[in-house]
Amino acid sequence: MKKIASGKTKDVFEKENGNLVLFFKDDVTGDETGVNPGANQVTGQIKGKGRMSFELTCYFFNLLKEKGIRTHLVEADMSEAAMEVKKAQVFGASGLEFIWRSVACGSFYRRYQTLIEKEFQPLKEPVVEITLKDDEGGDPLINSSSLVGLGLFTKEQVQELIEMTKKAIGYIDEDLAKKGLKLLDIKIEFGDIGGFGIIDEISGDSMRVSSDKGVLSHEELYQSILGNGHNIKN
Repeated sequence: MKKIASGKTKDVFEKENGNLVLFFKDDVTGDETGVNPGANQVTGQIKGKGRMSFELTCYFFNLLKEKGIRTHLVEADMSEAAMEVKKAQVFGASGLEFIWRSVACGSFYRRYQTLIEKEFQPLKEPVVEITLKDDEGGDPLINSSSLVGLGLFTKEQVQELIEMTKKAIGYIDEDLAKKGLKLLDIKIEFGDIGGFGIIDEISGDSMRVSSDKGVLSHEELYQSILGNGHNIKN
């Protein structure tokens, strides 16, 4: 295999068959508030965090597959904590992220705090925001009209992606609720894998989840869903 990229939380290799292999790192991102999955700077490491992200991603991708939602997962190698995936064509220069929010927290709260009484205030209904993947630019928001005007999508395609986001996150939200957990926000990325599909990862690096004790750490989320781990399908 040939290494083709090294990101904040994953190393990416290419196989001879054209598929990619993702190796999840122990690196964590953060900002002045501490560890923050939405931040763009690596601030340290947590031992075992890469394995937890890998297993959580497998868990959620398998959940979505059972619900008929397309992802790029091909096969998971539990012994190596490596994930073989289809190579996807991302949208724009570096990709787009679709962010689902049920409460006002994080960057959403900071952006609109003059309209919000307190952080973690429930929203009247969940919202979906779209951002460019652009670390240097701070992952700026982009609206539907701009996506159409720039020629990235048609109006119908933008609406399809928003509806796919709501549908996929609805299944994740429902699954977490059965475990006594509340999904606060989550970001997912789409790519073209012979049609729109969810790519990259779905783990503690991409969501905020709370229990009756407060917002869960990455490890607490892992333990709440997988316990001792490895209870997932290949």
